[in-house]
Amino acid sequence: MELDETAPTSAEIEALAQRIDRPVVLVGMMGVGKSSVGRKLAAVLHVPFVDADEEIEAAAQMTIPEIFERFGEAHFRDGERRVIQRLVDGGRKVIATGGGAFVNAETRALILDRAIAVWLDSDVETLLERVGRKDNRPLLKQGDPREILTRLREERRTAYEQAPIHVISTRGPHGRTLDKVLKGIQAWL
Repeated sequence: MELDETAPTSAEIEALAQRIDRPVVLVGMMGVGKSSVGRKLAAVLHVPFVDADEEIEAAAQMTIPEIFERFGEAHFRDGERRVIQRLVDGGRKVIATGGGAFVNAETRALILDRAIAVWLDSDVETLLERVGRKDNRPLLKQGDPREILTRLREERRTAYEQAPIHVISTRGPHGRTLDKVLKGIQAWL
C-alpha cells in the first residue's frame, strides 16, 4: 500500500485513536525500529507501549541472550508466543515484538486474528547501522552480521508479508516512519 508523505493532523490522529479497538503489533527485522517507533506511536494514540522482549526477560528473570544460550531458540520462541498472547489479550496498546516472533505460525495467527499487524521493513544497510549500536543480538553472534541479516530478512519475508500494513522505515528520524504507520492504520481500518 502506497501512502502519501504528508503527516496526519492532530485531529486525524485523535479520530484514528478512537477507532482502534485492539492492540497494534509492530513486526519486522531486528533493528528496524519497532521499539522506537512503537513508543512514539503509543504516545500519540494515548495507549500503553509494551516491548515483548522486555516482558519475556521479566517473565524468565534472565536476558534473551541468556535464554538462547541456556535453553536454545525453540524454548525462547515458545515463551515468546505465550508472552505475546498475554499481551495481545490485554486490551488496547502498542506492542513491539522481537524480529522472529511473527515467523512462528501460532504467534502470527494470534496477532493477525486479534491485533493490527504492522510490518516495519528496512534495507539491510539501515538494519546493519542500527543493530551495530547494541551488542545484545544472539542471532548476530553466529557469524557475519551482514550475511545473517540478509539471510534472515529473506527467510522471514513470506511471514512478514502476511501483515496487512507494510511500512518502509528509512534512515533518518523515526517521526517519518511514525507518520507512515499512522497513515497505514488509517487506510486499513
